[in-house]
Amino acid sequence: QVQLVESGGGLVQAGDSLRLSCVASGRTFSSLSMGWFRQAPGKEREFVAHIGWRGGITYYADSVKGRFTISRDNAKNTVYLQMNSLKPDDTAVYRCALFTGGSVYSANRYDYWGQGTQVTVSS
Repeated sequence: QVQLVESGGGLVQAGDSLRLSCVASGRTFSSLSMGWFRQAPGKEREFVAHIGWRGGITYYADSVKGRFTISRDNAKNTVYLQMNSLKPDDTAVYRCALFTGGSVYSANRYDYWGQGTQVTVSS
């Protein structure tokens, strides 16, 4: 019923910024908590950020706290990830997903994953 499509990735230099978008289909988007995860080659999937259905509650991984901001615009059926002060360690495929309940940090608690968008940060 729900499909997620990410966009906004690209190749940037360390210190630059990117804004990722996740557009959701479906009439109940405003009631869905959402998360961003990332995965680099040879690494396990890593939690990045989470936002509640009203947008007032957010969670961040320690590695991105203070640099990344998650937000949502329910009128546009879109969740954003603003990424500032990017580092080479941020290089990964970024995917958004729907939260199903439980621990917001666990990928096993999300489903309906998007196809992903590549972020590459050069030194």
